[in-house]
Amino acid sequence: MIKDKQLIWTTTEVTPLLHTPVFDVQEQKEVAGTGLTGNYVAVTAPEWVVIVPVYQGNFVMVRQWRHGEDRITTELPGGVCNPEEDPAVTASRELLEETGFQAGKLTYLGTCSSNPALFKNHFRAYLAEDLVPTGEQHLDDDELLNYELVPIPEAIEKFGSGEYTHAFTGTAMFFYLRHIGCVPGR
Repeated sequence: MIKDKQLIWTTTEVTPLLHTPVFDVQEQKEVAGTGLTGNYVAVTAPEWVVIVPVYQGNFVMVRQWRHGEDRITTELPGGVCNPEEDPAVTASRELLEETGFQAGKLTYLGTCSSNPALFKNHFRAYLAEDLVPTGEQHLDDDELLNYELVPIPEAIEKFGSGEYTHAFTGTAMFFYLRHIGCVPGR
């Protein structure tokens, strides 16, 4: 077994491969603590947030077309942090934009890497409570989505099938369940 310090890789050179409005792809030449060298691909993207909005025993969820899946998904609202924007501010803004609900209380639930094998960014999950429906969404020009109230047990039961497959939603639901004390063996 190798020592932990030998597991660490150091980037020696970065070559940009692709720039898009959503993310950048780069090749990284790296060397491990064991001396092993290799070329790897990494994706840089802004930080993301996912919001777990709870309203009268329901999650406020959004339904939208996902281009990577070529289908509609049902998921928790979320979005991209603007540069230098506090993720909690992003969470409040995205919730209001996508659903028209304003959070009276916002609680940080946790942070995860979206996919540490490739992505350098993270997403943060927030619980939104004491929601006030404003009745008005403020969607971006290219954002087409509907929101709906889904009973919490139903959303959790459906996760991993049908339209309920967004991994960020599953992770945020886990954070929510942990937050409310639903941890086996405790």
